[in-house]
Amino acid sequence: MGDAVWKEPVRGDLFPREYLGLSGIEQLRLFLSGDVGDPPISRLTGMHLTEVGIGSATFAMPISGWLQSPQGIMTVGAVAILADGPLGCAIQTTLPAATGYTTTELSINMIRPVPREGTLIARGRLVHGGRQLGLSEVFVTDDAGRLIAHGTSRCAIFPPNPNVGAPPAELPVPTVEHDPWTPPFARPPEGVVLDEELFQTRSGLEILQAFASGELANPPSSCLLGQTVTAADEGTCAFSMPASGWLASPTGFVEGGVTAFLAECALGAAVQTTVPVGTAIAPTDLRVQFLRPVPTDGAMITARGSVVHRGRGLAATRAEVTDSRGKLVALASGATLILPGRRADLDGLPPG
Repeated sequence: MGDAVWKEPVRGDLFPREYLGLSGIEQLRLFLSGDVGDPPISRLTGMHLTEVGIGSATFAMPISGWLQSPQGIMTVGAVAILADGPLGCAIQTTLPAATGYTTTELSINMIRPVPREGTLIARGRLVHGGRQLGLSEVFVTDDAGRLIAHGTSRCAIFPPNPNVGAPPAELPVPTVEHDPWTPPFARPPEGVVLDEELFQTRSGLEILQAFASGELANPPSSCLLGQTVTAADEGTCAFSMPASGWLASPTGFVEGGVTAFLAECALGAAVQTTVPVGTAIAPTDLRVQFLRPVPTDGAMITARGSVVHRGRGLAATRAEVTDSRGKLVALASGATLILPGRRADLDGLPPG
């Protein structure tokens, strides 16, 4: 097994500052035309902009084995990585030149499990666009058109930046790359999906403590993004992740969907620590409030999740995400179904 992908030299481009003088939709059209290269998070996961119009944006992402959890599924956190793009870009399409924005809240509700293969398509649309606030929603479907998830977002819109100059009169001709390098999402996934037998012989807490001690090998999503279990106890679990350059959005900060993914790892795992042998879990929703951007400086960010209510069939959770200095980056909450007698990979779970 090779080195973790997130340790490789980073590939991808940040958005050129000289183009900030364009309107939001003009900036996004540069990605479609190829005049601006994809950011690192797109090179890593394969998510990319496919369509844009005033008040709308569509992204697609291959259903890759790289984003599998230890149970062998793509959770609501992995869906959030894709959904964050069209949610923000639908708002960006209406912004004038030199006007920035930041996501302050993201919410995702799962409708059915993510299929094992194919493509996820996320269509975002503007709900409200004001001078200081933007609201948007997204519908995530598989390539057969079946609804997988629905999400919403709230963005703060900044005043136009007077220090941003006019855009160049002519766009440079993009450089054609002749590079045999294969992007991570297109490679065979590395990491380990746990055998069902392990879930039938160990409790959730025992499995997570085995991850924390290094007894169990990390899953594919960890080999791609870098998150690892650092502590687990009854009703609580913590994950850490290096804020590597691979996680960068076009702005150069960690993509908000990745922060949401890390938070959801801790939320779901906190529930898993409470389940006995032979019991599956299925996260159903995720809500994240973003408090500050995370620079891609390689420092560790940590999510600590805890169970606030544990019923027989449903658990409610909350998590705090902090940076390497202990400052809050995000707050998250979620709900998770508890499914006694189900397979950990949710095979056989009724759709919808």
